[in-house]
Amino acid sequence: MQQPPKDARRAARFPALAHRDFRLIWIGQTISVAGTQMQSAALLWHLNALTHSPVALGLMGLYRALPMVALSIAGGAMADSADRRRVLIVTQVLLGFSAAALAAATGAGHATAALLYGITAVNAATQAFGNPARQALMPNLVPREDFGNAVSLNSIASNTAAIVGPAAAGLLVARVGMAAVYWVNAASFLAVIAALLAIRPKDSRPEGPGPGMGLAAAAEGLRFVFRTPILVWTMGLDFTATFFSTASSLLPIFATDVLKVGAEGYGLLAAAEGMGSLASGSVMAMLRPPRRTGRAILAAVTLYGVATALFGLSRTMWAAFAALALLGAGDTVSTILRQTLRQMVTPDRLRGRMTAVNMLFVMGGPQLGNLEAGLVAGLWGVPFSIASGGLACVLVAGLVWWRGRALADYRDGTHARRLP
Repeated sequence: MQQPPKDARRAARFPALAHRDFRLIWIGQTISVAGTQMQSAALLWHLNALTHSPVALGLMGLYRALPMVALSIAGGAMADSADRRRVLIVTQVLLGFSAAALAAATGAGHATAALLYGITAVNAATQAFGNPARQALMPNLVPREDFGNAVSLNSIASNTAAIVGPAAAGLLVARVGMAAVYWVNAASFLAVIAALLAIRPKDSRPEGPGPGMGLAAAAEGLRFVFRTPILVWTMGLDFTATFFSTASSLLPIFATDVLKVGAEGYGLLAAAEGMGSLASGSVMAMLRPPRRTGRAILAAVTLYGVATALFGLSRTMWAAFAALALLGAGDTVSTILRQTLRQMVTPDRLRGRMTAVNMLFVMGGPQLGNLEAGLVAGLWGVPFSIASGGLACVLVAGLVWWRGRALADYRDGTHARRLP
């Protein structure tokens, strides 16, 4: 029996890749995110080397969260008013220049904790405009029936980058130097900028007249989110679970003080979550979404919390690695299902603002959670901070399972309607 052509087999398994514009963005984004992951891992290692303080590491989350909270709604309104592709080009250029400035300062020996915090805040402010535009553009690159597959493929790209980036950062820091990581990240933005210049999406602008950038536009987006029960519950779950269970900023201290490994070991641990995420994301890309979407989300969040607690209790490199991989798997299943659900229940003209509101929860939870984890670690130690946060995440998932029927009973579009 004759085998179908390779392109046909790829289209059958990963139909979103059959669309040229999505394919270009997917490749460019994979390269760029790998560079960003390198820089994120290196920044924490760099800050720990400068301060040796869990509280200082936790503060990194605050410097990420504040610009996001302040500017996300404006970023969402821009994504619903302006050409989303052009917004993305501008933000990626700015992020590339920021990475180059950090590399130059580090190479010259002028890097300080204040500079690292400042660069982090500038990048977060830029992403407050770039992220809503990117997520709002994606449904315009593939037909509706292929969007779930596109989300899964984006997850594969992000998780591949989360493996390659931190591992490469550990090697570069140990063998070349910190500045090399930042230079590589600056160069990686060229890939996504080239992809954005090459695509010609049919609907780069939102449908209908733009809402503008005023308070009325922001209020319309907020009303839509808070009158749609499934959005309220998924965003609330996202924020509370990640607030308690996120402790990524403590990984450098955990690697050096608890596990007694160096920069290369730290790089492997930082890549472990991405490995688990890649495995689960790849499976999700080849399977139909579960019919009981709400229960699948809650089960994945519970797994995320349990794995976080196990990580905090780990005392060997490979036990910690396995727990982090399990953590990544649970997080990715939940993320894919939640992102698909949100985009499908939101009209195109509101996607940018919905994404902006979601960013307040998705980014605010883990970044403020890093601050909380740093403060708890300063009082009772890093292992206690991580393990107790994981247990709190499990309790939150159980409470939502009990009280949040709009999410727990969600299946095939039920409970997606807005409240009166």
